[in-house]
Amino acid sequence: MLQSGFPAMGTSIELLLYAPDGADARASMAAARHEIMRLEGLLSRFLPGSELSRLNRARRMQVGPDLARVLMTALSLRRRTGGRFDPTVGRAVVASGYDRSFDQLAGDPGSAGPAVGASGVVAIDPGGDWVALGPGVDLDFGAIAKGDATDRACEILASAGPCLVNAGGDITLGGSIREQPWPVGVATPTGELVVNLQRGALATSGVDKRRWQRGGRQMHHVIDPRAGECSDTDVVRATAIASTGADADALATALVVAGARQARRLANEWCVPAVIVDRTGTVHLAGGLA
Repeated sequence: MLQSGFPAMGTSIELLLYAPDGADARASMAAARHEIMRLEGLLSRFLPGSELSRLNRARRMQVGPDLARVLMTALSLRRRTGGRFDPTVGRAVVASGYDRSFDQLAGDPGSAGPAVGASGVVAIDPGGDWVALGPGVDLDFGAIAKGDATDRACEILASAGPCLVNAGGDITLGGSIREQPWPVGVATPTGELVVNLQRGALATSGVDKRRWQRGGRQMHHVIDPRAGECSDTDVVRATAIASTGADADALATALVVAGARQARRLANEWCVPAVIVDRTGTVHLAGGLA
């Protein structure tokens, strides 16, 4: 087994590849790492020179295939989740105080801005390479880019053997070892829940870790697009299982925004296996998990 770890996308990335150690396997590991770093350079709103940042400034421009792919996937997930996940929350995220990388927020007592509506208009030409942003729209891929990057890295690694990409606890799989599932642990207040995954991806979103103070208020990074501010949810953490890392990433965020009661119903409707932890510490299983 080959293993590699490195920081990227605001978290720790781990690559696992079950293949004989050799030039081809090591080349795949290096290519997967390079792909994650390359996508971060394109899609991070914290990098002024990223393609995403340039689009938010320009309002209309020709974009590359990676940004177009993530944007079209994100808009499809916005429709699927009824707007509970929305890539047009960029200005609402900044208004909440999350205007720089999380490690730079500590100890900053600044005030939060007013609520900023999302569900904004994004126009994409039929060829998919020109994008125009409607009034008041800034894009933020914070709830999908990491999942997409793990998908792309897994595609590269899977050509060399069964693989797993772990992005801060968000897991994407590429193939299985001797047809056996991968046991993946999901932390809950009542202990670790082990989910056996044969394929696909698992991602967790929550409001219990990335928190900061603004004007005496506790803020977090999960925005309710319909309210344009930090979600007032009774879900502390939601884990979603889906066919891709991008889907799992966005769906987990949508379940947090939905609140515990609706999250259970929606996970069942969407056929998304989910582990939902509410603020009382109660663990709810939905979407076929039991």
